Amino acid sequence: MNQNQITIIGGGLSGLIAAYLLAKHGKEVLLIEKKSYPFHRVCGEYISNEVRDFLIKENLFPSCFNPAEINTFRLSAVNGALAEVPLDLGGFGISRYNFDHFLYQKCQEVGVKFLLKTQIATIDYIAKKKLFDLSTNHGERLVSPIVLAAYGKRSKIDKYLKRPYLKQRSPYIGIKHHIKITQADHIVALHNYEGGYLGINRVENGHFNLCYLGSRTQLKAAGNIPAMEQQYLFKNPHIKAIYEGAEFLWEKPEVINEISFATKSPVENQVIMIGDAAGMITPLCGNGMAIAIHSGKLAANAILKHKNLKAVQEEYTKAWNYFFYSRLRTGRAVQRLFGAPLVSKLAVNVLKKSPFLAKKLILQTHGAPIK
Repeated sequence: MNQNQITIIGGGLSGLIAAYLLAKHGKEVLLIEKKSYPFHRVCGEYISNEVRDFLIKENLFPSCFNPAEINTFRLSAVNGALAEVPLDLGGFGISRYNFDHFLYQKCQEVGVKFLLKTQIATIDYIAKKKLFDLSTNHGERLVSPIVLAAYGKRSKIDKYLKRPYLKQRSPYIGIKHHIKITQADHIVALHNYEGGYLGINRVENGHFNLCYLGSRTQLKAAGNIPAMEQQYLFKNPHIKAIYEGAEFLWEKPEVINEISFATKSPVENQVIMIGDAAGMITPLCGNGMAIAIHSGKLAANAILKHKNLKAVQEEYTKAWNYFFYSRLRTGRAVQRLFGAPLVSKLAVNVLKKSPFLAKKLILQTHGAPIK
């Protein structure tokens, strides 16, 4: 067993970015991912341009896929009232299927080792040895001086680590389709319906990502996803028009249960949490992918700067709180404006009648460009 090997649990954006940066600077890295690339994830697939310069500098920008350039935000209320505002910084649309696979290949080029189709079953920190002791679902044993948790919104290992956020049950489900539709390429739209909201934007190949945050209660009442969509989502005329005008490219959608926006911590049980494992911004803010990329960079920076685990944890925690704490808190507050008829109508009116407030709110949920 290699006792100097940094272990990363999860191969999403945060894990892949951290792995790439660490390996590029000479660290031995093992990344463990429960699936095999390429594969789809439930995700909004819009990335704020705050990370664009960083990706370009590191030769990690997926220009080979011709991602959609997005510069306008469209919002509709439950009743169909509509507003549009420019996104000063803007962003780009790219599927996780292609982007994650692209980063996976980049990681291989710099020497990152991968264990695919593998899950971590147990993880314990042995203080006397200053090492983590891990086991996989295949019975393998691993040791590591540093472990990064990059496994996304929730994982079985959260239960093993007894993470406090699990005590709060979440009513939310996430559902994602890929579709073909005639719609403007430069717009990311958010359409409210009673009990949830749906986002849509173009990705690569002329395809559009349609992803919505829904209710477990509504799904149970409707009996299945198509029935739920017709019964609840279609009450917003814009959503109904999208469904009626679209060609759905998958036989069935990607689904994730119990999406939690509860407060988490950037370090738990000595494990460094990155991406959604550290805290998830509400989808309506459209910055989960950018935050994941940035958090992977921050974790790698802390590890490259310090040799002592405690110093790494302190450096990372300080940086994480500085860049993300207020954004996630604002996102949770803003979420209360969505998914209800009267309040969503109010939000549309604010965007229409007060461009200053709209711009200020967008700035509160977006970060400054990183290098």
